Amino acid sequence: MPEIKIRNAEKADMKGVLALIQELADYERAPKEVIVTVEILKRDGFGENPLFKCLIAERENTMVGIALYYIKYSTWKGPCVFLEDIVVTLSERRIGIGKLLFEEVIKVANEMGAKRMEWQVLDWNEPAIKFYEKYQPEILKDWLNYRLTDKELATLKVNL
Repeated sequence: MPEIKIRNAEKADMKGVLALIQELADYERAPKEVIVTVEILKRDGFGENPLFKCLIAERENTMVGIALYYIKYSTWKGPCVFLEDIVVTLSERRIGIGKLLFEEVIKVANEMGAKRMEWQVLDWNEPAIKFYEKYQPEILKDWLNYRLTDKELATLKVNL
């Protein structure tokens, strides 16, 4: 098997990153939900204050996977890593690329002194659940996830 190389993403990688993001959206039955563009990824990942970091998995100089994460802050604990997504292209799954990416994010978290690493998994995604359970994570059953979309945010009247 050819060697898998894990490296930090560069601006020039964002077209391939977007293709993998779209592949994930297709897999998660939400193909029309992706509105991010290559330009947005370049701006948000490589601007003056980057909003995310991304690791690239390459096999024979071809991008076959990504791990996109960012730093969040816990008022009780301090810095934490939030793993937004690991994506491995369908033809390259089940050969250890996801493991390499996940463990590289763990390494990043340890090196920065993160107090925890967090991620989410859809409740129907059995392959992902089985993958992550190998690491014996704490599953938070007493926390609810809430969100406001950009449309909802725009309709809220906030008194300033």
